[in-house]
Amino acid sequence: MAIGFPPKHTQAISLDGLTPAQFLAISVATVQDLGWSISYVSDAGLIAFTAKKLFKPTQKLTIRITDEQVDLRSESIGSELFDMGRNKMNLDQFTDLLAEKRTNSSPEQLEQAYEELKPGLVASDDDDLAKPPATARENWASFFLLFIPRQGYFITPILVDLNIAIFILMVISGANFFMPGVQSLIYWGANVRMLTLDGQWWRIVTCCFIHIGIFHLLLNMYALLYIGLLLEPQLGRRRFAAAYLLTGITASLASLYWHTNSASAGASGAIFGMYGVFLALLTTNLIEKTRRAALLTSIGIFVGYNLLFGASGVVDNAAHIGGLIGGIVIGYLYYPGLVKPGKPGLLYSAIAVAALLVMTTTFLAFAKIPNEYGLYQKKMVSFDHYEKRALGVFKKLNSDTPKEVWRHAIQDSGIYYWNQCIRVLDEANELNVSSNVKQRSDALIQYCHLRIQSYSYFYKKIEGTVGPGEDSTAIYNTQISEVLQELKNDK
Repeated sequence: MAIGFPPKHTQAISLDGLTPAQFLAISVATVQDLGWSISYVSDAGLIAFTAKKLFKPTQKLTIRITDEQVDLRSESIGSELFDMGRNKMNLDQFTDLLAEKRTNSSPEQLEQAYEELKPGLVASDDDDLAKPPATARENWASFFLLFIPRQGYFITPILVDLNIAIFILMVISGANFFMPGVQSLIYWGANVRMLTLDGQWWRIVTCCFIHIGIFHLLLNMYALLYIGLLLEPQLGRRRFAAAYLLTGITASLASLYWHTNSASAGASGAIFGMYGVFLALLTTNLIEKTRRAALLTSIGIFVGYNLLFGASGVVDNAAHIGGLIGGIVIGYLYYPGLVKPGKPGLLYSAIAVAALLVMTTTFLAFAKIPNEYGLYQKKMVSFDHYEKRALGVFKKLNSDTPKEVWRHAIQDSGIYYWNQCIRVLDEANELNVSSNVKQRSDALIQYCHLRIQSYSYFYKKIEGTVGPGEDSTAIYNTQISEVLQELKNDK
């Protein structure tokens, strides 16, 4: 199984006693028998594409012929990260059939076949296959060009560089390289309902630029580079940048709606949005028909596979779906302006309409999505306030304090505030939160009741109404410590 950008498989074979011309002739016949389409033929070799089949990605076969050997390469031209062995299988099919045809073909037959091909061969002066292959240094230089803005490919490298830079800063600040903790993600701007809906609206944007570990970053940047290379030249920098940000927001809103209490982060929602834009355009006549069919199949498979994978719960599928739907809508909004590039008004009006739709959806989502955990958190702030007031009643009292002051402090302040704590916790339990959260509230209520019992016992001691026998203060303190330890362990 090949993995790469794009996935590919290479193999070198000998001419097996044939001349380059004879090998070219038998290669053409082999490719034709396999049902692959030939797009380029020269004395230096040929380029062909595997047969187009529904739900099956297309691969590109390149054959370079020299006087010494033949270099074969099969590479994916879709958006797949893994080829599941298809490229190796292509070369195996080619070499097996080639060997069979070699046995059944005479040199004279191959010479005749070459003469028939000769008039249609690309001239040697224009033959790209005859040029020497790129050196390792040139390949690396070509790779780094992916990260440098240039005409027709400007916004994509900026987005990729920004995502990488933010991840580096996260790691420098102490976030784990492979799996940052939830607190790190929240600090850097992850999307969390109780925070986002509580005034931190900017998280619906910042979450699109942070990643949950290096592998999450690499997979997303691979997908962004691929769609950027395909789509940005079609859209232009303004449409592309607007679509990325707007679909990132629709992805964040979908995640916000679906997930009640989890931190969402990553560029995949916005990337799915860009694939949604491309899918919309692929259903129009904007892109040439034969290229459109191949891209529609490969991108459709990419989207379908990732949505099915997301159904396992490993990734935020809600963000993927939200971004995809937003992208499809924006793609259709962009179409009139792309068909008539001479009318800039269509460009800006489409972006404006898309922005208005997304902003309206955002306002409605913030108004309608319930923020139960945010309300719960506010209840806990009130609980902390009352608990501090209840615990603080003894700080200003000592052995010289009159009994009347002691009684007032315990009854009217201490016990009163513990009852307020219980009231707040009862209200918190009425919210639509998880059973684990409610169990914690129940444990806190038990803690408050123990505090009330201990305060009441202390009140009786002051009044002198406690009967003879063992002092129960230590028992209450032990029970309170046990509950607090359980709460600490459950964090």
